[in-house]
Amino acid sequence: MAKTILIDSGCIVAALHRRDQHHAWARAHFEVFVEPCMTCEAALSESFFLLERAREGKRALCTLLERKLIVVGFSLQNQLTEIVGLIMRYADTPMSVADACVVRMAELIDGAAVFTTDSDFRTYRKHGHQTILLITPNCFGEERAGNATFALR
Repeated sequence: MAKTILIDSGCIVAALHRRDQHHAWARAHFEVFVEPCMTCEAALSESFFLLERAREGKRALCTLLERKLIVVGFSLQNQLTEIVGLIMRYADTPMSVADACVVRMAELIDGAAVFTTDSDFRTYRKHGHQTILLITPNCFGEERAGNATFALR
């Protein structure tokens, strides 16, 4: 498995919200990661908004941040030109700011895997043409790492 895991808002919410369809899957994977997951402020903002109705969801996310199990590893300000470029490139998807930040993080961190429930990440490409290593639930077909299928424990 990749050393650096980039976590998208979908997996944050799924891991913390018992009613999410991917809860068991996301929780099981999140609990076996050795290193903290990295994310961006935009994904955290989406997560806090989506956890509004989840009992103790926001508190649980605050705890994960305080314990540094999820860390912010990105500055939108420093990557604004690239983020805008990604959003324009994928305007037909459409790509959120959070998605663009996670894709940009994948471009900047060699070998990073994106932990996501968002099928749009199968469309996104690093540097315009490279597939992104993904950790996704089976609802999108096989679990995949780039072009290679693999099993997650």
